[in-house]
Amino acid sequence: MDLNIRKAILHNISNNDQNQLEATIVDAIQAGEEKMLPGLGVLFELIWQQSSTEDKQEMVQALEQGVKQATN
Repeated sequence: MDLNIRKAILHNISNNDQNQLEATIVDAIQAGEEKMLPGLGVLFELIWQQSSTEDKQEMVQALEQGVKQATN
């Protein structure tokens, strides 16, 4: 069986507007379920690919701060 998770996730959100995309992210984070992590990873990949170098640096800095807070 050839299961392409990335394609499936993209298909599921292909017609979503900004509000729906935000709701998807918020719901996935609030639910805290492991099964949501691949979907969030695909969404992050899309964000990363569309971001400028400056935006990427800002995200990495925010990630670093988040990791420090989460592990303290």
